Amino acid sequence: MTDTDAGLLDDLDERGLVADHTDRAALHERLATATPVYCGFDPTADSLHIGNLQAIMLLRRFQLAGHPPFALVGGATGMIGDPSGRTAERTFLDQDVLDANRSAIGAQLETMLDFGGPSAATLVDNRDWTGGLGLLEFLRDVGKHVTVNTMLAKESVKGRMDRESGISFTEFSYMLLQANDFRVLHERHGVDLQVAGSDQWGNITAGVDLVRRTSGDTVHGLTAPLIVRSDGSKFGKSEGENIWLSAERTSPYQMYQYLLNMPDDDVEELLLRLTTLPVAECRQVGEEHRSAPERREGQRRLARELVSLVHGAAAVPAVEAAAAVWFGGSVLDADAATLETLAGETPSTSTTRSELLGAEPLEVLVRCGLARSKGEIRRNLAGYQVNQVPLRDRPGGEGTPLGPEDLLHGRFLLLQRGRKTRHMVVVAD
Repeated sequence: MTDTDAGLLDDLDERGLVADHTDRAALHERLATATPVYCGFDPTADSLHIGNLQAIMLLRRFQLAGHPPFALVGGATGMIGDPSGRTAERTFLDQDVLDANRSAIGAQLETMLDFGGPSAATLVDNRDWTGGLGLLEFLRDVGKHVTVNTMLAKESVKGRMDRESGISFTEFSYMLLQANDFRVLHERHGVDLQVAGSDQWGNITAGVDLVRRTSGDTVHGLTAPLIVRSDGSKFGKSEGENIWLSAERTSPYQMYQYLLNMPDDDVEELLLRLTTLPVAECRQVGEEHRSAPERREGQRRLARELVSLVHGAAAVPAVEAAAAVWFGGSVLDADAATLETLAGETPSTSTTRSELLGAEPLEVLVRCGLARSKGEIRRNLAGYQVNQVPLRDRPGGEGTPLGPEDLLHGRFLLLQRGRKTRHMVVVAD
């Protein structure tokens, strides 16, 4: 028998991670021994986003407490789309796209959960038991145990029923598919607990009830409150765009900057809910931050922890070094890895050494789109920079051709107009 952390539920309470739950006393008793727990993620995109971190971390917290997690990537439910929290039906994805998304999300989950050793995580796909399930079999084995009255009472359905667009039968059936997932995982793997965000409570209780009706067993559910920032905006969005866990969609630098700009009032809550830092340490960071919010040390700690969690600890120094250059540091002190990061975060041009060396800086500035003409530059030599040196201060004057000494680490040239308009030229050969 695996040792478990008896204080897990209390820890979740302290972190603000309990919204709804089934019988608390019975759940506490069940968690006295290793309890397989699952959470589902539908592959509606080729990456999870930062808003999914709370659910992933819920699984991780249970795993650290001795309970083996099952991460379900919904190859079947993803074909329909969950109506919870939505005002309109999702666009259906074809099978090839779903397969690619499922593979990418599975790989992300494998980096944040431990798939070896005690309490090892397991990755499952509900298409494995749903894909070959016949309609009549599904109606007989699942549908007969759930009343339409019960389904209509769920918030995820009621909210859509009250709208003119209504809800399709396809989306209406999503609850039954998710309930069946719980039933199958309980039968095959002994899964006795489902966790998720609070918008999933109706789907979870449908599964709890289905397991009871079909087997007589008692299983449990627990949800965490959805994260809403103190300014009322949705956590995980920046100017209408998701902050993705995929480095190809959202770079580590962009994620770091998003978190660095969190409102002061959100810092402690996010540390509590999205990191494994002890509660006392999260409180201490929050207290120190409130005493000197202008230093943004709380946001910095949050950004370090989450970028490290998602992209690995090695990503943090490069990201912070890149940020330091943009916010007052010298590009001359940056190493090659930092300059490579900067080249990915600012408009850049790839060129050859022969095209660049010997060219006038003014000509290159015009070629890169930072000015319309050389004359425009000459009228404001102080406003244009090469490697953060104003053209008027350039040795030999603004017309001095670019030489090997101008190439940082033999490859990079930073051009700038004003304080914020930058362009990186990268030598490819």
